Amino acid sequence: MTNGYSRSPRLIKGALIQFSAPMLIPIPNIIIFQYNPESLSRTLTPWGPPEKDEKGNIVDPKVEAALAQPFDPQESFTLTLELDAADALEAPESHPIAVISGVADRIAAMEMLLYPPGDSALGGLLNVSVSVSIGAGGISASADVLAEAKAQRKTVPIVLFFWGPGRIVPVRLTSFSVDEQQFSPILYPIRAKVTIGLKILDALAFGDDKSVSAKIARAAYTFTRAQKEALAMANIANTVESIMGMLPF
Repeated sequence: MTNGYSRSPRLIKGALIQFSAPMLIPIPNIIIFQYNPESLSRTLTPWGPPEKDEKGNIVDPKVEAALAQPFDPQESFTLTLELDAADALEAPESHPIAVISGVADRIAAMEMLLYPPGDSALGGLLNVSVSVSIGAGGISASADVLAEAKAQRKTVPIVLFFWGPGRIVPVRLTSFSVDEQQFSPILYPIRAKVTIGLKILDALAFGDDKSVSAKIARAAYTFTRAQKEALAMANIANTVESIMGMLPF
C-alpha cells in the first residue's frame, strides 16, 4: 500500500529568464527547458595582454606581469535542448498552441533573445497604434516615435541562465542553431534540437546601468561566484585527506 508520495527525486529544470520590460519592476519572460540537456560544455578563457597599447605600439608580452589577471576569465557554455510536442499533442484540448504551432513557439521565444526588443514588425505596429491613439497629430507623432526608436542605441535583453540554485548567471547568446526533425501537416516543427552558445556577463559588463534588471544581473553573477569560491574552499577537506593518504604511516 502506498502512502501517496513518489520516491522519485524532484527534478529542477533549467531555464532562460529574460528581462526586457521597460518598467520599474521588470516582468521576466521565463523559458523553461522541456528536458534538461544531458551534457553542458563550459570554457573559461583567462585574460591576455593586448597586442597593442593605447598609442598603437606593439606590446611585448614579456613586459606584462606573469600572473596579471585584471578581469575575471571569460566563461561560456554550449548546450543542446530537446524539444518535442508529442506529449502535448496527446491532449490537444489542453494544449491548443502545440496543436497549431508544435514547438515553433518555444523556438521563437529563444530565438527572440537575439533581437533587440521592439525591433520587430509587431513592435512597430504597437508603436504606431499607441501614437495614433494619442489624438490630434497622431500620425506625425507615430513618425516621431519610429524615428526616435531608430536613433536609440539598440541592445539585446538581459538574460539569466538558471541551472539550479548553484548557477544563476547573466548571459548573452553567442550562437544559435536549430535542427527541425519532424513537421505538422502545415509544416510547423513538432520535434527539434536547439544548440545554443552562451557567454557569461560579469558585473562590469553592465557599466553604470542602474535599472532593476541590471541590478538583478549583477547580484546573480556575484551570488554564483561566491558559491564557486565556497565550493573551492570546501575542497580543502579533500586536499587534507589526500595528503594524509600520501603519508607512509
